[in-house]
Amino acid sequence: MDSIMGNFSTWISAMRLRTLPLSVSGIILASFLAKHDQVFNWGICIIAILTTLGLQILSNFANDYGDGIKGTDNDDRIGPQRAIQSGKITPKQLLNAIIITVIITLFLAILLIFVAFGSEHFLLSLTFLILGIAAVVAAIKYTVGSSAFGYKGLGDVFVFIFFGLVSVIGCYVLYAKTVNFITVLPAITIGLLSTGVLNLNNMRDRISDEKSNKITLAVKLGAKKAKKYHYVLIISAIVLSILFGVMYYDSPFNFIYVVAYIPLFIHLKTVQNNVDLKLLDPELKKLALTTVLLALLMGIGQLL
Repeated sequence: MDSIMGNFSTWISAMRLRTLPLSVSGIILASFLAKHDQVFNWGICIIAILTTLGLQILSNFANDYGDGIKGTDNDDRIGPQRAIQSGKITPKQLLNAIIITVIITLFLAILLIFVAFGSEHFLLSLTFLILGIAAVVAAIKYTVGSSAFGYKGLGDVFVFIFFGLVSVIGCYVLYAKTVNFITVLPAITIGLLSTGVLNLNNMRDRISDEKSNKITLAVKLGAKKAKKYHYVLIISAIVLSILFGVMYYDSPFNFIYVVAYIPLFIHLKTVQNNVDLKLLDPELKKLALTTVLLALLMGIGQLL
């Protein structure tokens, strides 16, 4: 029984549960905006969340597999020990898990498209099918293969597009069957904060990544410029969220989300004063949860 539970906990760890709330922040915000515009649908919401969670778990498995077989996850790494690195899961087992997760996620994506569009919106269905396949491929290619874009400083672009633009704008289209410009600023805001989480991760791993020839944007920029880039990401997200509140102002309650600025400013101060890379690891979870909080409150504010 102990061995079964130990193996189960290893797989749970490989899923990196602390990354999952961040992945659905865009879905949460888009759903509130859809509710505001009276096009919300619970079926679409639930399947969209499940699909997004599938993509995030797939990305985490693929990240573990790619970094594991390339030796990037080694003793120099500061963050939590990964599955292949620990030896508790073999590369073959993880590869099988990736294949299974791809099948489940694609099934959920197709189900989501059918529930959202039925047989009436062929072009939208085709567009989202292509987006779904692209998301699966991108999740795998982040660290897997000789041309993995996470090793070429392009991971930030992937996160901004899929966690921000596709997540918020795309999810809203699932509800409304059309694009609404009210989603653009929130999409960019969530995309910037999500990119900030990735940059924080890359700042923490910068030294070990450089030794392993994993050229993230943080490696390219160096320690000082990576911090400045981080400030730009977070502050830009704050400014754009304020602009969103001003442009779509109905009542003072719309600005309830400014509460989330408190942990964001505390986070910026922590990063600024950081001299020990190990201190960045707790900030990952804090920034991710703050992003979810901001998404939730921006959405709620539109209903007040």
